[in-house]
Amino acid sequence: MVRHAESQYVPGEEKTRGISEKGRSDALKVKELLQREEIDAFFSSPYVRAIQTLEPAARAAGKEIAVIDGLRERALASDEIHIPGERFVDFKKRLYDDFRHAYPGGESNEEAQRRGAEAFIQLLRRYPGKKLAIGTHGDIMTLVLNFFDSKYGFDFWRSTSMPDVYKLVFEDLKLTEVTRCWAD
Repeated sequence: MVRHAESQYVPGEEKTRGISEKGRSDALKVKELLQREEIDAFFSSPYVRAIQTLEPAARAAGKEIAVIDGLRERALASDEIHIPGERFVDFKKRLYDDFRHAYPGGESNEEAQRRGAEAFIQLLRRYPGKKLAIGTHGDIMTLVLNFFDSKYGFDFWRSTSMPDVYKLVFEDLKLTEVTRCWAD
């Protein structure tokens, strides 16, 4: 799983904002990591920043990136609700403390997890034994991991970087190993 590279927040451009200059540099480092893994297929959230993070690796492998809507970032709240930067982490913590809580116009962790885990499980079933690169976002990555192992929660989400890369090993649909591959 690949969490997207650095992307400057721009209100109203959640789906279309790309990665920063540092993000482009980091995407080349992600390419180097993924080249060693000999990835069979690339999948991504439809958000531009997730796709751009995987593009160098997919190009180097001569593969296309298939867009999977279920891997998109969670809607935290409607666009009309402004969450001040200094309170952002508090807003996120509330969602992890109560998986059913949702802000107006947003998704609860329960809803976002269901969507992300369903997309992830479909990929595991469709590509057994294959090495997949899956580009996504911090919340969805955390919630998918939490679906398979409850130890992944708010503290894990806070510990992740942009980008971040985790190698997951599955036996059938059972998560057997998680290794962080990214080191800033």
